[in-house]
This record gives sequence, C-alpha cells and structure tokens, in this order.
Amino acid sequence: MFRNSYQNGLLSIFYSCGSRPLRLWSKNVKNGYVKRVTDEQVKSLVLELIGNNVVSTYIACPADMSESLGIKLPFLVLIVKNLKKYFTFEIQVLDDKQTRRKFTISNASTQTRIRNFETTLPVNLNPGWNNIQFNMAEVTKKAYGTNFVECTRIHIHANCRLRRVYFSDKVYPDEELPKMYKLFQRDTSAHSLNTPPDAATRTPSQENKSEHSGSGSSKK
Repeated sequence: MFRNSYQNGLLSIFYSCGSRPLRLWSKNVKNGYVKRVTDEQVKSLVLELIGNNVVSTYIACPADMSESLGIKLPFLVLIVKNLKKYFTFEIQVLDDKQTRRKFTISNASTQTRIRNFETTLPVNLNPGWNNIQFNMAEVTKKAYGTNFVECTRIHIHANCRLRRVYFSDKVYPDEELPKMYKLFQRDTSAHSLNTPPDAATRTPSQENKSEHSGSGSSKK
C-alpha cells in the first residue's frame, strides 16, 4: 500500500474523526460490535471495539489480506482508551531475512514469550487514555537478532476505544506533534514498548506523573 510512497515523519492510517475512518481497514465482529461513539472525556468521536472474545472482534489493515502495508517507519503509535477489559493488538513485520514475524501485545499476558515466528508481549494500561509506542526495529532485533524492514499488517482487537493509529520515524515529544495527532493537552500517558520486557515501560506525561504512577487495571 505504502511501499512506493515517500515515508518520513508521521504517517497516519486511522483517525476516528475522519469521514471514513475505516477506509483502509476490514472489520470482523462476532458477539460484539465495532462502532463510533462519543467519548465523554475527549468529547469527540472515537471507535469502540467490544467483544466477548478478543480474538473474534477486530479491525485489520490492509483490508485486503493479499496486500501489505509496506511501511518502513519503525515506530507504531496507538492512542487507545483502557476499558478495564482484555485488549490485544497484533503487528506483522518483515525482517531482513525475508521472514514475517508477528508481535502480539496484550494486557492478558503476564510475560514475554518468543517463538520462531511470533512473540507475545504484555502491556499494562493506565486508567483512561493511553499513548502506546511500539519500536518495531528494536523489538525485532531483540527477539530475533534480525533487522526490521517494514510493517506489513496490523490487527487491533477488542476491547478498547481507539482515537488514532500512526507510524513515525522517531518518538516525537508532545510539543513537536501536530495538534491533530494529540488526544488533548492532558490526561494521557505513554507506554514505550522498545524491548521485549515482562511489562511495558510507562512514561506518563508531565501533567500526570503523580496520578499515573501505578500500573495495571482490573479486567473483566
């Protein structure tokens, strides 16, 4: 999809307030729903994914299974809201051995598991909105000793509210981000997944260092 496009800075593939937010995505729903709702905290439209089973309710990009994203920017950023339920997202990458590797990140996981073609990573979400940053290049190197070439596919599963999904060439400080890439000026926390740890390293925003010092949330 993007392999032959110029890639630098920020590249967004989902924005909940757009006229067609799922234009690039397919949708799979079983015993749940995927729909836009108005979030009371940000007071604007967000995409809500709810399902009894996180595996069977998700959105995927590209929509066509035969296509590849072809995004070479190494950082993936998701702005998601913790709904105090199980939540998972999956990233498929291509490395310099021409091997496709899948990273599954979930708050249902408690430890890192590395297998030949798939790595499972835990993430702890703070209450409310979270800014999840995933360094695909570093995680690929740490897990497999290979070099990241491009991201080929992404799945975002229930249960969460989703504001934006984008790729970047580096981690941008909040003051350097365009306004449209910010949820709002306060009450967000960043989760950096640069290495395969037992839990995500959290770096709360300045406004929330005191109130988001804890980790984890209850799950249903």
